Amino acid sequence: MMQHDMHSMPQPLNLFSQIGGDRHRTIEDQKAMALKAEQRTRLMVRFDQITQAMTDHELLELLLLRVVPAEMAGPLSDHLMLQFGDFGKIISASTARLRKVAGMNDAVMREFRILETSARRIARSRLLDRPLLSSWQAVLDYCHTIMAHRETEQFRVLFLDRKNFLIADEVQGEGTVDHVPVYPREILRRALELNASALLLVHNHPSGDPTPSQSDITMTQTIRSAAEALSITLHDHIIIGKSCELSFRSAGLL
Repeated sequence: MMQHDMHSMPQPLNLFSQIGGDRHRTIEDQKAMALKAEQRTRLMVRFDQITQAMTDHELLELLLLRVVPAEMAGPLSDHLMLQFGDFGKIISASTARLRKVAGMNDAVMREFRILETSARRIARSRLLDRPLLSSWQAVLDYCHTIMAHRETEQFRVLFLDRKNFLIADEVQGEGTVDHVPVYPREILRRALELNASALLLVHNHPSGDPTPSQSDITMTQTIRSAAEALSITLHDHIIIGKSCELSFRSAGLL
């Protein structure tokens, strides 16, 4: 005679419970999507109406809404602004520093890198196929885009041909928060390799103050003397601060 083990028999599925759970998740998903759409719409309307008047926080939140849930966009924007201070510094911050911010993920950092790369390429495109000395504002805009928000000093050289068209834009030194090593011999060697006729020197001051130090002045004079010996013109040395710059030529230092 067969005995039935009630404990070994398969239990019937509670389909109503499962359907209810799925429905609950669907409702929550719909609420989250509606919230995200509402936030994005509000910020997009503001962006369309007063683009230039949007705060860094609003612009950042609008960007974050592309890659994070709506309920995270505001708090993450708060954390980033508190940590870095402004939109430019956030977008150009290193991956290592960004990873330390609660709520950051690879999608957000990828979005930042895309935006930073796009801004640099747009700024650089305005230097191509034209004499740089007659496109001075474009030169300054480019230098600010690539250097104003850096956390450490960087020294770049723009190598020009005899008509002052850009041949190459190269980093010649990476430094600390208040110093960057510069080697005049290497700069002039590279100028000869490129058949450059003129140079523009550019470096940044992470402090935001573009006032040159005595070592900045001495180094510039050294490069100028070495360049003149090779019949290469040093047009200028520009120091980039946070929202302003100093031209050695305009300041009477060159």
